[in-house]
Amino acid sequence: MTTEHTLASLFVNNREWARRTTARDPDFFQSLSEQQSPRYLWIGCSDSRVPANEIVGLKPGELFVHRNVANVVVHTDLNCLSVLQYAVDVLQVEHVIVCGHYGCGGVRAAYLRSSLGLIDNWLRHVQDVRDRHHAAIDGAADDDKRIARLCELNVVEQVIHVCRTTIVEDAWRRGQRVTIHGWIYDLRDGLLRDLHCTAAASSQVVAAHTDALERLAVS
Repeated sequence: MTTEHTLASLFVNNREWARRTTARDPDFFQSLSEQQSPRYLWIGCSDSRVPANEIVGLKPGELFVHRNVANVVVHTDLNCLSVLQYAVDVLQVEHVIVCGHYGCGGVRAAYLRSSLGLIDNWLRHVQDVRDRHHAAIDGAADDDKRIARLCELNVVEQVIHVCRTTIVEDAWRRGQRVTIHGWIYDLRDGLLRDLHCTAAASSQVVAAHTDALERLAVS
């Protein structure tokens, strides 16, 4: 199959999707084009097996999304920060969800310290999480369980990074209602799990971090 034929099939799929959508709701695209008013920002992994809208059963326009390899939030990443700022300040989202997933290739590469090229520099952030929580990770029974634990801990740490951005701190300071959450998705059953790392004010961040770590320690 040629590349041209493969790409052509995507246009065919698009037209069929648009036809089915219009048949169900004739005003769907007109309404969608006029505005977006999502209540949620999803910061997730780029993994193609983790379609954010579908996982939570929301339509286009109901979930603002930022994705990168291993759902990392770095204070110098202007891409992520721009999405966060727009979501919080302009769209006025009420919830920011950091969602990782078990079986994450980026987290696995970071755990194994694999050499994959340029992305090694990005995954250094996940390696930092591993180094910070090496005791909790190394205590797991085998590599698969250690990688799963690192997936969880990576979410917890990225939640704290979101909370510590000037964007969220400023929003809280002016009394804006926005809550930060940490979730993880299981590819094996399609279910989300709440990691109980949740903060709705600066005063809750340390307790949210501690609570999440304590829960993981006994799980």
